Amino acid sequence: MSTHTNIHRDDLSSKLGMWLFLFTEMLLFGGLFVVYTIYRYLNPTAFHQAAQELSIFVGTLNTIILLCSSASIAMSITAIRLKNKKAALLLLGVTIILGLAFLVNKYFEWGNHLREHIYPGSAILALRGQGDVLFYGLYFFMTGLHALHIIIGLVFIGVVTVSVSKNRITHNNFSLLENSGLYWHLVDLIWIFLFPLFYLIT
Repeated sequence: MSTHTNIHRDDLSSKLGMWLFLFTEMLLFGGLFVVYTIYRYLNPTAFHQAAQELSIFVGTLNTIILLCSSASIAMSITAIRLKNKKAALLLLGVTIILGLAFLVNKYFEWGNHLREHIYPGSAILALRGQGDVLFYGLYFFMTGLHALHIIIGLVFIGVVTVSVSKNRITHNNFSLLENSGLYWHLVDLIWIFLFPLFYLIT
C-alpha cells in the first residue's frame, strides 16, 4: 500500500516539476514575443517587407508537421495506457521522424537566407536598414531557440522510446512519457505563435 502511495506521489511531483519548467519556458518566449511586438510597431514597413521574403509554404508545412507530431505523441500515451507497447513505440517513432523533418525544412530555409547573405551581422543586411536587421535578428534568434527546443525534445523522446522498448515505461508507470508529451506540446504551441508572427504578418 505504501509503495503505491510513493509511486503516486513521485508521479505527481514529476508532473508538477514539468509544469513549472514549462511555465518558465512560456515566460521566456512570452518576453521575446513582447520584444518582437514593440519592434514591429516601431518598424512596420520594414517588418512587412522582410516577412515577404519568408516562405509561407515552408512555414505552413512545418506547422502541419508539428501538429501531426503532437497528435502522434498524444496517441502514444493512450497506447501505453491500453498496454499496446508496439503501437506506442510506432507512434513515438513517428513523432521523432516528424520532428527531424521539421529540422530538415528549417535547415534548408535557413540555408537559403545564408546564401543570400540575409542574416545577423551581414553587411548586405545592414545596408537595408535597422528594421530589416531587427526583423532577421529576431527571426534567427527565436526560430533558432525553438529549433534547439525541438532537438532537446527529440532527445527526450528518444530516451523515452528506449525506456518503453525495455519495459521501463509501462501502463503502470508512464509519467516520463506524459512529461515528454507535455514538453512536445509546448514546442508545438510556441511554433503556433512564431508562425503567424514571422510568416503571416504580410
